Amino acid sequence: MPERPQALFAMTAENLPLVFPARVLARLREAVDIDPDLIAEDFAGPRVREVLARTEILVTGWGCPRLDAGVLDAAPKLRAVLHSAGSVKGFTTPEVWRRGIAVSSAAAANALPVAEYTLAMILLAGKDLLGARERLRTTRAHPGWGVVPGIGNHGRRVGVIGASRIGRRVIELLAPFDLRVSLTDPYVTEPRAAELGVVLLPLDDLLRTSHIVTIHAPETPQTHHLIGRRELALMPDGATLINTARGGLVDHEALVDEVRTGRLNAVLDVTDPEPLPADSPLYDLPGAFVTPHLAGSQGNELSRLGMTVAEEAARLLAGGEPAHPVDPRALEREA
Repeated sequence: MPERPQALFAMTAENLPLVFPARVLARLREAVDIDPDLIAEDFAGPRVREVLARTEILVTGWGCPRLDAGVLDAAPKLRAVLHSAGSVKGFTTPEVWRRGIAVSSAAAANALPVAEYTLAMILLAGKDLLGARERLRTTRAHPGWGVVPGIGNHGRRVGVIGASRIGRRVIELLAPFDLRVSLTDPYVTEPRAAELGVVLLPLDDLLRTSHIVTIHAPETPQTHHLIGRRELALMPDGATLINTARGGLVDHEALVDEVRTGRLNAVLDVTDPEPLPADSPLYDLPGAFVTPHLAGSQGNELSRLGMTVAEEAARLLAGGEPAHPVDPRALEREA
């Protein structure tokens, strides 16, 4: 058994026991020498600096301080950063990549609950959950047992914006259902779309032909307000927009106008701004369903992130490469 490399936690202390509960921490410590009582919320303390000088693997999470040149100079043995969350944009710097430090992320694990949330909302939207709930709440009277026309998920058209990790997982989860799924993504080719089992469409065509549209694209300067007033107007009457990606992808002023008329519905787990101000009409509009950014890993799902890091550490101990490497060239088009 090779000697375990020195490792150090760098994250917000309150998150560590949530992401690394006892069984997950035990698995991690089989692969690395790490002290769960020493957590670098910054890299200034003498004890942290002393361990950092010997650290080969940095186990990061939400709240990790930036890894700038000064920090990396203090960690001359650092060879890998294993991130127990999604995006690494907030704390990595070009210096990390220039020094050839391997970076791994648990983004794939975090994609699973987001995709599950999205699947649930797609199926409920197809049954007109929002409209039925509001009518029942208003009338307090059962509408009877007759067939409700215009609802149902047989043949329902679903449009997926973005073949990200989450977008691809959503497509996989939709496969067993009798839905007609289309995709728009500038980086996906027709053959790749065929492999995914979806129809590749330009954004405008996807919006025109989808009963339900779900957004899984990153927010970049190019995609800010990707769905604006013009795009919303393309969606058919009664359609539902689902956003679990980033609030800034949607023009909320335009969306409020559409939902207020009753023409469109919206399911929003992310908003712009986030959180919404207390006077936002989205709290009260019958066609809006707003949740507080909970689609991602929550509660017992957090340990999946920690286990992803523990397994990555085990691979490194065995002389292998990370299974979930971050490609710095792709960061500009990732969340």
